[in-house]
Amino acid sequence: MTESSNPPGVGPTPVFVKLVELLCAEAARYRVIEHPAAGKSEEVARIRGTEVGQGAKAMACKLKVPDAPPKYVLAVLAADRQLDLETLAAYCGAKRASLLSPREIEGLTACVLGAIPPFSFHQDLQLVADPELFTRYREIAFNAGRLDASIVLATEDYLRIAQPQLADIRQS
Repeated sequence: MTESSNPPGVGPTPVFVKLVELLCAEAARYRVIEHPAAGKSEEVARIRGTEVGQGAKAMACKLKVPDAPPKYVLAVLAADRQLDLETLAAYCGAKRASLLSPREIEGLTACVLGAIPPFSFHQDLQLVADPELFTRYREIAFNAGRLDASIVLATEDYLRIAQPQLADIRQS
């Protein structure tokens, strides 16, 4: 099967290549796990051989800021937690936050829904992560810009390389 005949989000993607190049350039401790495309966090964790809570779920959001154009945030939290959109909006000084549509996600992340890594490669996409994710495990696992590959990365390397803003954005 050639790359062009793969379904969207399967096989090498520009985001996957950029991510691996970045991790190599930064001497990160990581491994790539290729696997069948899977949808649910629990299923992907089982395939990866990791805990669900190690999963770094990246959710692309649009924030309505008073008297300003929309702001875009990539919110990262443990896969076994739920995002609190009101808390995220308040942290970012916004009136309201909502999840982006699949089309908007592809425009800002160059990824299909479900394949977004917890890294921002777009200047208009602010990276905000819940600190709890980084206190639970020494490694985090995440989709690598494609649905059929994951990366397991040392937590301290993620924080050093991605440098997300840290805020408690999970539901209590």
